[in-house]
Amino acid sequence: MKGLTDIEGVLVGHATHPDALTGCTVMLFEQGAAAGVDVRGSATGSQEMDLLSPLHLTARIHGLVFSGGSAYGLETASGVRRFLEKKGVGFSTGPGLIVPLVPCAILYDLGVAKRGVRPGREMGEAAAAAASGAAVPEGCVGAGAGATVGKLFGLARAMKSGIGSFTVALDGPYATVRVSALAAVNAFGDVRDPVSGRLVAGARAGERSRALADSARHLKAGARAGAIGENTTLVAVATNARLTKVQATKLAQLAQAGLARALSPPWTIYDGDLVVALSTGTATADITALGVAAAEATAQAILRAVQLAHTTAGIPGLAG
Repeated sequence: MKGLTDIEGVLVGHATHPDALTGCTVMLFEQGAAAGVDVRGSATGSQEMDLLSPLHLTARIHGLVFSGGSAYGLETASGVRRFLEKKGVGFSTGPGLIVPLVPCAILYDLGVAKRGVRPGREMGEAAAAAASGAAVPEGCVGAGAGATVGKLFGLARAMKSGIGSFTVALDGPYATVRVSALAAVNAFGDVRDPVSGRLVAGARAGERSRALADSARHLKAGARAGAIGENTTLVAVATNARLTKVQATKLAQLAQAGLARALSPPWTIYDGDLVVALSTGTATADITALGVAAAEATAQAILRAVQLAHTTAGIPGLAG
C-alpha cells in the first residue's frame, strides 16, 4: 500500500525546509474531488474551508494543503494555486479563465522551527510540483517536519511526530473500494495504539525520561496545560467511492472516530483538529461501511506518524 495515493486521482507532495524543521504537504486532485470537512478542535487555522460546505456553489476542489508555520503557513496555498493555474486546472469562471480551489489548514510548529523561517508561496509551489502518485513519504517531512505530541508539560517533555498515511481495503461487494488517510499529527495529547490501547508516544515523565506520563491521567488530577493553542491534528481521508459533498461531510464526521481511538485526549480546546474527506472515484459503497474504514485508516495513520518520526532537535522520536 502507498498511503493516500492508493486512491486514483490523488497526488501527494511535500516540501521540507532542510534545516528549519518546517514545511508543507500538498494533495492535488487535477480532475477535481468532492469534499467535506468536520472541525472539532477549538484552535483551528484554515483558509477557504467554506468551499467544502454543501451549501457552497462549487462542487469540487483541486487541491488541499496542510502546512506548518501557524497562520503564516496559509501563504502556501497561493503557491499551489499558481502551480495549478499554469497547468490549466481550476474552476471555470469564463472563457479561458480559471480559479484553482485550494483549501488550506495549518499547524503550529513555531516553537520547534527555526525562528523567522515559515512555509510560504514558493514552498507551496514546490510541494505541488513534487506531487506524484508514488508512495507517500512519511515521518518528519512536509507539514510534519516540526510536529510534536504530548505537550501537557511543554516541549521539553514532548515527543517527535510527523506525517502518517494508511489505506484500508473493503471486502465483499465493496472489494474494489478503498479508503485512505493522511495525518499531520501535532497533538496536545498522547498517541495510543488504536488496537491495544497502549500509550506509544506523548508527554514524558521527565525531560530525560522515555517513560510516558499519561496526559489524560494528569489532566484529571489537575495538571495545567503547558502549550495553549499550539497544537493540531490535520487529517485528509480519500476514497474511490463516489460521494456527494453531503456524503463527504458525513464521511469526515465518521472518520473522527479514528482521532478518538488514537489520541488521548482528542479535540481539546488547545487543538485545531479537523478532518477533510475527499471522493475522486466512481465505485459505490454504503456510507457507514466507508465510515468504519475511514476511522480505521485515520487511527492507523496517526499511529504511523509517531512510529516513523525520528529524534529531532533533541525531541525524542520512536524511529530513533
